[in-house]
Amino acid sequence: MVQGLQGRVVRLAGLLASGLLVLSACGGTDVAGNVDPDQVDTVAAPQVGACRNLTPQDLDQPTNATKTVDCTKKHTAETYEVGEFPDELTDAGYDSDKLSAYAYQTCSAKFQEFLGADESTVMRTIVSWVWFRPSQKAWDKGARWLRCDVVGGAAESKSLVTLPTTASGLLAHGATSDDWMVCVNGASVQSAPKIPCSEKHNWRAVTTIKVGAPDDPYPGDDAVEKTTRDYCSQSVGAWLGYPKDYDFGYTWFHESEWKAGNRRSVCWAATTA
Repeated sequence: MVQGLQGRVVRLAGLLASGLLVLSACGGTDVAGNVDPDQVDTVAAPQVGACRNLTPQDLDQPTNATKTVDCTKKHTAETYEVGEFPDELTDAGYDSDKLSAYAYQTCSAKFQEFLGADESTVMRTIVSWVWFRPSQKAWDKGARWLRCDVVGGAAESKSLVTLPTTASGLLAHGATSDDWMVCVNGASVQSAPKIPCSEKHNWRAVTTIKVGAPDDPYPGDDAVEKTTRDYCSQSVGAWLGYPKDYDFGYTWFHESEWKAGNRRSVCWAATTA
């Protein structure tokens, strides 16, 4: 049984698991009661290392003013990078795709560095990243910062998992604990939310495939899916030890994600281990 899944790169990043949308949605900020009024329309850049209790609903918003919490207490998000948009983007529109592309490049690279893992591993972890910008009012006043948070899940997750005091080095030195790798428990990789592999599951993200070089033009949906399918068939078979019969699935991404910088697809094995 072969299962294809058309993906969306997590604005967050990893898979992924992460996956949240690369392009930010418009809308409000946080659940009432968990908002810090001083952060709502601030021009000042956020602080690296701040922790928050974000929800899946927060991850689809362009800006966020959730109260910070002590990182030794329960939290689902940690700010690992704060930067400024370059001069050539200062006049870009608030919802410009160019901002999203720059944020993808910045946050994804720093995400790998922060977790201490390679690109393939971060695309197969339950933790992901999300980026936020200033509010529209702060933007109009000249604020041009971006904030990258590591989060314990994705926008489609039922809930976000609690992170350790710091996620720095979480996946360093091949430390791919099932607590942090991504699985699914359902009829297919499309039909159920991503969960940690430490929970009951029957699908596991096991490998990734590089479907293009950084400067390659987008080859088209059909070409990307075929390359992904063919590679995942072989890769998953090898990962399982070449059994006579096995099921595999794959997650592939489209032109908008390609333009944002993603060049990988994810391969899934039907397994309980």
